[in-house]
Amino acid sequence: MHKISGILLAASLFAGLAQASGGGGGGGSTVAEVPELVAAQGAIDKSDWDAAIGILTPYVAGHPRSADGLNLLGYASRKQGKLDNAFRYYEQALTIDPKHRGAHEYIGEAYLMAGDLAHAEQHLAALDKLCWLPCEEYDDLKAAIADYRAKHP
Repeated sequence: MHKISGILLAASLFAGLAQASGGGGGGGSTVAEVPELVAAQGAIDKSDWDAAIGILTPYVAGHPRSADGLNLLGYASRKQGKLDNAFRYYEQALTIDPKHRGAHEYIGEAYLMAGDLAHAEQHLAALDKLCWLPCEEYDDLKAAIADYRAKHP
């Protein structure tokens, strides 16, 4: 019994560290390890979408397989109201890393902005499969869907 508890505790700690690192998905570098992504995240935290996009666009051009960079570029684009760009970046991120929790959350939120509840729910279902421990991305998208349903009965 103690061995199982120890394994569950270790898995929980590992999941928490992975989530805190800023990466939303599988392998590769985390946001916290890449100076350009740290700078872009700082701009995003200040709601400076133009600055974030200005940092991320050349970064992604030089690192086209960076799911984290594409996800952040999608986020900043979505916050600017440029949903076509946001969808393109999120889809590229998910092509590179189909398990990228952040991209699933954010594309789901973009679908809600576009009035497409069915696609948002598909990404919630994907997160349900990816998050075998509680995860913020699932909880956030689930809450956004509930809010959307309350406003659009």
